[in-house]
Amino acid sequence: MTSEIRGKALFGASSGQTYAPASAKPEPVCGPGEFVIAAVALDHGHIYGQCRGLVEAGATVKWVYDPDPAKVEAFRKVFPEAKAAPSEAAVLEDDEVRLVAAAAIPSERWALGLRVLASGKHYFTDKTPFTELSQLEAARKAVAETGFKYMVYYSERLHVESAVYAGQLIKQGAIGKVVQVLGTGPHRLGTGRPDWFFRKKHYGGILCDIGSHQIEQFLYFADCKDACVLHSKVGNYRNPDYPELEDFGDATLVGDNGATNYFRVDWLTPDGLGTWGDGRTFILGTDGYIELRKYIDIARSRDGGHVYLVNHEGEAYFDVAGKVGYPFFGELILDCLNGTENAMTQEHAFKAAELCLIAQRDAVRIR
Repeated sequence: MTSEIRGKALFGASSGQTYAPASAKPEPVCGPGEFVIAAVALDHGHIYGQCRGLVEAGATVKWVYDPDPAKVEAFRKVFPEAKAAPSEAAVLEDDEVRLVAAAAIPSERWALGLRVLASGKHYFTDKTPFTELSQLEAARKAVAETGFKYMVYYSERLHVESAVYAGQLIKQGAIGKVVQVLGTGPHRLGTGRPDWFFRKKHYGGILCDIGSHQIEQFLYFADCKDACVLHSKVGNYRNPDYPELEDFGDATLVGDNGATNYFRVDWLTPDGLGTWGDGRTFILGTDGYIELRKYIDIARSRDGGHVYLVNHEGEAYFDVAGKVGYPFFGELILDCLNGTENAMTQEHAFKAAELCLIAQRDAVRIR
């Protein structure tokens, strides 16, 4: 284990809508113009994190398109190199563009993805990538027919240094074989959410939406290729004015290798917390355990990037903020260029989506 990792967190956000961390150690994998991308459908602020990660890894943003010109101009203030495209079609018809990043309304992400793949480009969507199982099946078919990637921004692992470091520790054997993953994904509801956010047919449900992060992490940390949803439930405890909103959900899964998972997600973060959500992950292994305090260490530090490790060698704490980086984005660029699957396999991305859809479909409504 690399106990020399220490440092101060370089990012934070009061709202998960605007969470877009900047790497303290960007490592471009290609030169300017060698991997051209475009941003389309700016309905969620995660588009900034998606594009920032790719740009730091060497991508060039050529185009941005959204029907709302105000969203386009806001995007261009962050990425001034991006030109405002006259239409989605103009982006898809540009053969120089290799990948389209998008954060559309969740229920519309799959259809956009099919259009992107059909145009001969890779697709990089915000989570959740689907709101219905039929959409997933259409995407599986399109990937098989076109050979292009339908990749997903599971940011709570891919864009969180403590999660990246935990993956490295597990691969080094620091806690033995993973037995269980416990995840909490609380979010602050805040203000200014668009109307679609409160419509279940648009956002898909809490387990389908932010639960997708938790299931993806379980599959990754526990090295599962598949899993079974044993139980799931959802409720609305604090938002009676929005009856279609689920502000609480949880689920229990068991992986194909015997590892188990429990996660809880909610929109109940109190205003007194110094960030948008006290996201934590607990990973139990046969020879130790890891705790991640991703975005804050309450009442101690408002910085993120905290990793706690206990194994047979003793106890250790790692402050990894600004020290680890986000290798996924460079790996994704190289995968697109070389036809490899090092960043994330397509089956892994789809399996996480499938399981969150099943958890949502079968959830017991408790309130």
